[in-house]
Amino acid sequence: MKKRILLTGSNGLLGQKLVDLLIQQEGIELTATARGDNRLPYSDGYTYRSMDITDRQQVLDVISDVRPDAVIHTAAMTDVDKCELQKDACWAQNVQAVEYLVEACGNTDAFLLHVSTDFIFDGTAGPYDETAEGNPISFYGWSKYAAEKVVIHSNLRWAIARTVLVYGIAHDMSRSNIILWVKKSLEDGKNIKVVTDQWRSPTLAEDLAMGCYLIADKEAKGIFNISGKEVLTPYDMAIKTADYFGLDKSLIAQADASTFTQTARRPPRTGFTLDKSQRELGYNPHTFEAGIAVLAGQLQQPA
Repeated sequence: MKKRILLTGSNGLLGQKLVDLLIQQEGIELTATARGDNRLPYSDGYTYRSMDITDRQQVLDVISDVRPDAVIHTAAMTDVDKCELQKDACWAQNVQAVEYLVEACGNTDAFLLHVSTDFIFDGTAGPYDETAEGNPISFYGWSKYAAEKVVIHSNLRWAIARTVLVYGIAHDMSRSNIILWVKKSLEDGKNIKVVTDQWRSPTLAEDLAMGCYLIADKEAKGIFNISGKEVLTPYDMAIKTADYFGLDKSLIAQADASTFTQTARRPPRTGFTLDKSQRELGYNPHTFEAGIAVLAGQLQQPA
């Protein structure tokens, strides 16, 4: 019997990496869903269904039709400043949608894996383990924290994969990330300012996809930290990127977060400890340098 997995947000960066990974696994029958048309450049090895997660009836209908063994929920509104300004849209996508998924999974006895974020923390005590209590300081953080509570208080078999600062290359190059931004800026001879007073565990999208697959495949229950290994500042990341590509580091200036005006507050120090996911899942992410190398290899490939 093949294991049926339904994926939400398959047009997003993580969703695309999960499709790439899951269609290579023996014994998995994948249904990929997203709002609107499929943006992946290939359609072999999986079924695509259009599903708007903010439409309760659509969610109930699609999941009752597919009857997945497991649902991996990656779709979310993740623009932190936009969430602060568009609170109703944020709540609809990040909380109400999870309530619909919980209801649909309850009807079909599906395992639910929900992807969450380090922004549920206030960033005063990172790096965090899985038992740390959330205390969000942005509306985005609150929405993701509320969604976690919906999942935890459900009667489902569930898991939560928390992650941090995901970077990678989507098929349509629709999203930039710190590596691509630093590389392009330095190649163009631009001076850039990068903050030294925020700490994160940057996560390669392929690693996050692998962590999600390991959880869904094992139906491992509970909360798991799925991120990169190192806790770095954006300035550290910029220097490592310049070193990797042999670019001029003198163009990179140190700055503190107060020099940037952003609508939503950011937690100063997050980052995760990975002992549990390494022990229980065999999760083993790339170093940041190795992650840069993965991206560099993808930039070489013809589109």
